[in-house]
Amino acid sequence: MHGSDGLRKTVRPSDGKEAQGASHAGPFGIPARMGLRGTLCALVLVSISCWCSASRIDANQTATLLVDASPGMGRMMPQNMFGIFFEEINHAGAGGLWAELISNRGFEDGGPNTPSNIYPWSIIGNETNIIVSTDRTSCFIRNKVALRMEVLCDNNGSNICPAGGVGVYNPGFWGMNIQQGKAYKIALHVRTSESMNLYLSLTSSDGSLNLATATIQSDTLEKTDWTKVELQVESSGTNVNARFQLTTTTKGVIWLDQVSVMPLDTYKGHGFRMELASMLADLKPRFLRFPGGSYVEGEWLMNAFRWRETIGPWEERPGHFNDVWKYWTDDGLGFYEFLQLAEDIGALPLWVVNTGISHNDQVNPSSISAFDTLDAIEFARGDSGSKWGSVRASMGHPEPFQLYYVALGNQDCSMRNYKGNYLKFYSAIKDAYPDIQVISNCDGSSGPLDHPADLYDFHVYTSANNMFSMAHQFDRTSRSGPKAFVSEYAVTGKDAGKGSFLAALAQAGFLIGLERNSDIVEMASNAPLFVNDNDRRWSPDAIVFNSWQQYGTPSYWMQHFFKESSGAIIHPSVLQASSTKSLMASAITWQKSEDGNKYLKIKIVNCGSDLVNLKISVTGLENDVCSCVSKKTVLTGRLTDENSFREPKKVFPVSSKLPNARSNMDVVITPYSINAFDLFLAPASYSSSM
Repeated sequence: MHGSDGLRKTVRPSDGKEAQGASHAGPFGIPARMGLRGTLCALVLVSISCWCSASRIDANQTATLLVDASPGMGRMMPQNMFGIFFEEINHAGAGGLWAELISNRGFEDGGPNTPSNIYPWSIIGNETNIIVSTDRTSCFIRNKVALRMEVLCDNNGSNICPAGGVGVYNPGFWGMNIQQGKAYKIALHVRTSESMNLYLSLTSSDGSLNLATATIQSDTLEKTDWTKVELQVESSGTNVNARFQLTTTTKGVIWLDQVSVMPLDTYKGHGFRMELASMLADLKPRFLRFPGGSYVEGEWLMNAFRWRETIGPWEERPGHFNDVWKYWTDDGLGFYEFLQLAEDIGALPLWVVNTGISHNDQVNPSSISAFDTLDAIEFARGDSGSKWGSVRASMGHPEPFQLYYVALGNQDCSMRNYKGNYLKFYSAIKDAYPDIQVISNCDGSSGPLDHPADLYDFHVYTSANNMFSMAHQFDRTSRSGPKAFVSEYAVTGKDAGKGSFLAALAQAGFLIGLERNSDIVEMASNAPLFVNDNDRRWSPDAIVFNSWQQYGTPSYWMQHFFKESSGAIIHPSVLQASSTKSLMASAITWQKSEDGNKYLKIKIVNCGSDLVNLKISVTGLENDVCSCVSKKTVLTGRLTDENSFREPKKVFPVSSKLPNARSNMDVVITPYSINAFDLFLAPASYSSSM
């Protein structure tokens, strides 16, 4: 993903060119090169058929799908066909997936110089009773900024502190979700030469209601030296817009640094927000591409993601400014955590490496070295006795992670030094780790690459019509050479809104095209994954959240239709109809991991306004189709429909039993719909017992 001033460009594969569309009408009845205003007008006319023929309103179409499920005729799709892509955009990690509740916990947001920006920390009290500033007296070498509070009032004398004391508070990332009965771990570093009791509390947004409190007694602090304090509190109430505050009623000077509040209830205990990580796991992704995207590059190299700065104790991580998407990240969600997340959700990690190139500056091949990347791979894969493997082990993971994919750069093929830098990284990685699959940024779909690669990266952001038509993008691609990794695909612009059903419908057609071309398309993932509703830098996104709510957009639910595809057998299938321009179909056999049962899944995407009477004819099956547990799942709605916090399941897959399930059956495909028919293939022993 490339951005400029917080906006990402609409691009075709990694050559950086704008996606171009034909001028004829697309499958949604919208001319492919119609302007955005025209697109909106066209969307209003959702009753018009896909070819804008008013005479076909509410027309019925008859079609036949022929599936050959004969043994030996199918082809196994790649084991890691569909996965997910995480980028630190829209506060996806900081204030999102990473469950840390404190924003700017080390007071480094303003950079290493002082006075520094302490936002969103705010002062409790006024200039007559407290003075707050920053200095460079922290005990942490890589993040020297600390907060200094000079308390002028006291609990006796002429300047009495106000009720509740004075101090500072932090509202987190647009409010903290504090839940009754839940436990929270508070950690902070404190220095003072005075005998001062400190009061920590989780409160309502205005501080008037205490949800949880704790006291740091002065005799527990080292005088004149930094003390790390860790404690646990349990909330007595619920408030989704809470804050953390630290106060005192004693005159003196106190320094604070590296303040953290984490819920104890996180996904598998590894610091990920439970609800958001669970939504990822529910997709059953086979890989996790991280940490970007443009976030990997940075607008400038000084702000690029550097794995070495994101490992080790959280307090010692310096953090960095995300200058592409314009916010600070403390790197609590670092290289180690990404590897852990992939493992936790059952996915393989796919690391995107900065090859010395940002959006605005780059390193010459003669000056670059890949040793830093080799160290990172050793951190992930080395045994616990190796230099970097021992660092990983010290962080709590003695066993190696399964890092077998490395992408070199992000949309950098057109950059002057990319290929020279790429070759140095490629050679170094292959010499040390020949089993790692190295991914090039250069597009190999239209012609052979001029450099070695195991896969090539293909990005597409375009209109709904173009996206649906790109289901045929790889039909004529050479079957020799590296395979494609479609790591970023999305419908964008007015078509997409904040996550329209139209976008999901077009993307579903595109993914069926990838399934059908899975002999040369190895992997695919949607982009972006997350958006905090308070910081939309990009739309649409798969999952929307705030401090306490979350929902999947139609595109998120669309991806559920493909979660059984990885490693499945795809069968030859042919659609016969008077017009198939608005229809896409595929047929796969997949096996349920829980009980080993096999299913024939037939997917049909109808992007037109016609109701389709479809005759499905399957030949060559070795097992009988049993209707007992067969089902139909449909995702449909108006093209402009979007989910929201108020209606999180306005567009949502609806499943029902399929009593007429058999190898030859008639089904009805509603207009504008994504359909899946899971036909249970009964084993011989099952059939004989019926």
